[in-house]
Amino acid sequence: MKFALEQSTILLSVTKWTVLSSVVGIVIGAIVTLFLNILAYGEHASVLLPFPYYYLLPLGLMLSVWLTQRFAPEAKGHGTEKVIEAVHKRSGKIDVAVIPVKLLTTVITLVTGGSAGKEGPGAQIGAGTASALADLLRFSLKDRKKLVICGISAGFATVFGTPIAGAIFGIEVLVVGAVMYEVLLPSFVAGFSAFFTAQYFGVKYTYYDISYFQHYFIDLVLIAKVVIGGVFFGLVAWMIIATLRQTERAVEKVPMNPYLKALGAGVLLILISFIVGDKYFGLGLDTISQTMNIQNEITGGTPWYAFLVKIFYTAITLGSGGSGGIVTPIFYIGATSGHWFGGLFGSEHQLALFAALGFVSVLAGATNAPIAATVMAMELFGMDVAHYAAVSIVISFLVSGHRSVFPSQKIVIRKSDLLHIDYGEDIEHSRVDLEENPQKQIRNIYRNIQIKRERYRRKNARRSDPDSKIEREEGTFTILDDSEKKDQ
Repeated sequence: MKFALEQSTILLSVTKWTVLSSVVGIVIGAIVTLFLNILAYGEHASVLLPFPYYYLLPLGLMLSVWLTQRFAPEAKGHGTEKVIEAVHKRSGKIDVAVIPVKLLTTVITLVTGGSAGKEGPGAQIGAGTASALADLLRFSLKDRKKLVICGISAGFATVFGTPIAGAIFGIEVLVVGAVMYEVLLPSFVAGFSAFFTAQYFGVKYTYYDISYFQHYFIDLVLIAKVVIGGVFFGLVAWMIIATLRQTERAVEKVPMNPYLKALGAGVLLILISFIVGDKYFGLGLDTISQTMNIQNEITGGTPWYAFLVKIFYTAITLGSGGSGGIVTPIFYIGATSGHWFGGLFGSEHQLALFAALGFVSVLAGATNAPIAATVMAMELFGMDVAHYAAVSIVISFLVSGHRSVFPSQKIVIRKSDLLHIDYGEDIEHSRVDLEENPQKQIRNIYRNIQIKRERYRRKNARRSDPDSKIEREEGTFTILDDSEKKDQ
């Protein structure tokens, strides 16, 4: 009786959420496809201008600020952060006005040269659509939250072109250190439905062929480079987070009308482009593809400082009122920083490999989504690169620390046993301190290592000279007292 009741209930729940998430995925896939097509049309139309398209950036930022403040303040900045905040604080309740406003302001920002991404709007459009459907069907707060998470996954899957990674990213990005397994099935279904809907309507995705790397042997030198690269990518992720936060705070402190701030930011980026070039405007997908080209030379194309300039351009664009996502710039920053790292520590045929590692590793470090980043490496680059990517991704995730480009993420793990974390708080307000008496723990570990080394030395001495007199260990080393043992 218990088995029949349990299985019938589970089957009913699976059927319910499979149908619901399929419908949600199809609807969101169609809407996000409309957004992608409008964006593509705008980018093609900008080529027809008699001057460089990014000369319109000051006007584009000002118009984006006006539309956001006038119609939907929730559409400000990179949309994923607002969606995470809505899930945690309002059970996924999102104003339906966000959908058209976010679509329009992001298109304006990107078409006029703003450095931002398209995945944030995809997630916000998906979540807003799911929230509206939940209100229409009078769902409970719990079910609405679940449906909104499905909407996030569907939005990511449609934009990324990676349905599995997109679905996982949608549920992993909400909480650092936990995956919401109860939403796993509907998120997968919504992600696949949205992805296939977008393909049906003609959306084309970019995948990177670096399959030249598929025949390999165990290379300890390369593995060591990948480990060092993981540390480097974690520091790059930290740099992105810190720059975005400090730039936003600095812009807020400027005693000036927000429209004048937007105007000044656009003019500043245009002036800087006369020095560093114009490849840092917009999405920058051509530059990403260039770093993945296995024929690319160390001295060609991409300057070493490209990732630093892109960080600055993105921070200024979003901090001054531009609308768009943050993940596509992270891809750009990761790929270009990996390309530079490969030029320093790798060989010419490894440039594309390290660009691919940077692409996914910086994403993991900046967003705290290592599982989604690993799956994305498999979907975009193939299984052979994913082996190395998994190592680099986890190291980057740990090195970036307890911070994120999404400060509303909840945190339920600590990345070091020597740290104390306020579990359940969002990252922006969580307190991170050293555990009580970590110095004693480290000292005792060091002392135990010394004891073991001395024992090993004595053992070897006895073997070489059995007649020699060896002092008793208790006479040479101090025995730990009870309190010190407890500290261990």
